[in-house]
Amino acid sequence: MRKWHYPLLASFLSIAFLAGCGQAPQSQANTQGAGASQAGEQQAASGAITVYTALEDDQIKTYLESFKAKYPDVKVNIVRDSTGIITAKLLAEKDNPQADVVWGTAATSLLVLEQQGMLEGYSPKGIERVSPEFKDTKEPASWVGIDAWETAIAVNTKELEKRNLPIPRTYEDLIKPEYKGLIVMPNPASSGTGLLTVNGIMQLKGEQEGWAYLDKLHENMAIYTHSGSKPAKMAASGEYPIGISFGYRSITEKKKGAPVEVVFPTEGSGWDVEANGLIKKAQIKPEAKLFLDWAITDEAMKAYNQNYAIVSVKQDGAPLPEGYSVDPISQLVKLDLKKAAENRDKVLAEWEKRYATKSEPK
Repeated sequence: MRKWHYPLLASFLSIAFLAGCGQAPQSQANTQGAGASQAGEQQAASGAITVYTALEDDQIKTYLESFKAKYPDVKVNIVRDSTGIITAKLLAEKDNPQADVVWGTAATSLLVLEQQGMLEGYSPKGIERVSPEFKDTKEPASWVGIDAWETAIAVNTKELEKRNLPIPRTYEDLIKPEYKGLIVMPNPASSGTGLLTVNGIMQLKGEQEGWAYLDKLHENMAIYTHSGSKPAKMAASGEYPIGISFGYRSITEKKKGAPVEVVFPTEGSGWDVEANGLIKKAQIKPEAKLFLDWAITDEAMKAYNQNYAIVSVKQDGAPLPEGYSVDPISQLVKLDLKKAAENRDKVLAEWEKRYATKSEPK
């Protein structure tokens, strides 16, 4: 596999691998943030906050356990949907924001919100522990990342064997005529996984060659889903043999016993960072800041690390996670997240014009 060569992220990105058990270490001493004393925090932590997130449904409950243990009197109202839908909802509510916090949503989306002046700068306690490429360069920070996720292809080996077809291992394999009608992938307008996959291809190949490639991929596409997880689930069930999805969900389906092989494209996977931010509004609740403080603690990072191979705060001593045969960073394409955010509307408009006819109904 081609070695990844993005110089800044290769230098600074801290890699942490999935831990088998998930015991949480004691949290670090906090050195930045709201500046309140522990007693003041506990006194403030008795209200309710609304958190918008694109994290997976089966992750959220586990992740929140340590927050609820620390702040049992804070009610956390979760609004969960795919990345594109959460981003569109936030933008639609710009003049009357309903969310207090954005949690675990693509950094490219938070960069769009930042461009719209919708984020309040806030550097959570412990932000100095976060790898530089996982956080805003400004102080206070507009956004802070928690983990990275990447394109993966879930392949149903039994279904391909029935058709006497080889397992596709590259982007170029996916456009071969023998796979016509056998592939599903997420719509990038509604799915962050779909968008990071398209962004990866566009920055890997360049704009002209990228669209030419996506035209050919479209010819082989059966349907575009509105969920990044759904293609992996469809491949696992055999509904379609090949699902372009992301690493966590593809590996999870394999762990459940599905006849799935998880393939990371040889040319490199598209990727994005799941990130957090504070919504700018007339009254910012102290509990919202406490939530963002908690979201980068060791307890939270340990929980993220059970699902994702790359997290924003280094976790020492964890083994190579199941499902990864090599260092996960070597599987990522060279990608400029800021450029991806700036081009988001243009790319989505062009994608919709070319390919929306194969999107599943909303």
